[in-house]
Parts: sequence; C-alpha cells; structure tokens
Amino acid sequence: MTLAAPGILYLHGFCSSPASWKSRLLGEEMARCGMGEHFVCPQLSPVPDEAMAAVATLIEAAKGRVTLVGSSLGGHYANYLAEKYDLSAVLINPAVVESMDLGHFLGEHANFHSGERFVFTATHVEQLRRQVTRPTPGHYWLLAETGDEVLDWRQARDFYAGCRQTILPGGDHSFTRFPDFVSQIIEFAGLSAGL
Repeated sequence: MTLAAPGILYLHGFCSSPASWKSRLLGEEMARCGMGEHFVCPQLSPVPDEAMAAVATLIEAAKGRVTLVGSSLGGHYANYLAEKYDLSAVLINPAVVESMDLGHFLGEHANFHSGERFVFTATHVEQLRRQVTRPTPGHYWLLAETGDEVLDWRQARDFYAGCRQTILPGGDHSFTRFPDFVSQIIEFAGLSAGL
C-alpha cells in the first residue's frame, strides 16, 4: 500500500476499519475526481504502537505532503503523527486520550466490520497515554457534533483550543454531517481534481 503525495491518509477509529462509511465516502469522492492514488486508509492494528509504526512507514514512503484525517481513536493517532511529522490533520469527533478513562475499554472487542476479535489490555492503555501530544494550533481542523454519544465533545473543544473548530449541534459519534464536509476536507489537504 502506497500513498501518492500530496495525499490524504485516513485513520479509522477503535474497532473500525477501512470499510467505515466516512473512509469509503472520502475515498470514493477522491477516486471520482481522479485522485484515487492520493487516498489511503490502512487497517490499523488494535495494538497502538504497532498501528503507529505501520502508519509512520506509509508517511515516510509518501515523500511529500500528507494530510491526516482521523476519526475517534484515529483522531488521537492523527494528533500524535501530525506533531511527529509536522503535518496537518482533520479530527472528526476525536478521542482525547488525556481526558478519558481508558479502563472502560479493557477486555475483548470485535471489529465492527470483520468480526475479528482482539483483547485491549493495560499495556495498550499505556501505549496510548505515551502518545498524548499537545497540538500545534495551526495544524488542525476539529469537526465535532455535540450529540456524540461515545465521547464528550467538550474534551475535544478544550484540548484543541486555538485550533480551527467546527462544532455542530446534534448528530452522533459517526459525525452525521460528514458528507457536507468531504469537498472541504479535500481542499484543506491542498488537493484538487486532475493532479
């Protein structure tokens, strides 16, 4: 899997996959505009350190500007990688690991799309905690809906204070208005049709 640069690297959430509707919608729109090779959404390992090592390899192989788009836990990962590689990122209802009780997630889980089962351990919690990095305000665009039933949108608002923010009433954790922002995300990444 390689990403043509400039490009968008989409990072899905916990228990999710490249089959998530937001990833598919963004990828399909980019393909429709002739930019299919400029979009990648890898399957992330449930082990945080392994996930970040694999994505780091993709970023380094791109040899050009990459914009991260991260949803939920993918938003946390996007923050970590944006700071590590000096990249820009769009964060969609992101997990703010610093403020969360991650003990709630310990135990066995199943991937929403594949059904593959995995165990989230205290070691994984510590890996996530070590990745917490303060955001550089000019690098981020926060997209959040106040109806998120999984994560508290106020934690994201506060953690990303000073960053560009679009916070919308209602919705849910999936960020229901995502289709309205697809073209804006592509523009934020500095991409245009016919690259």
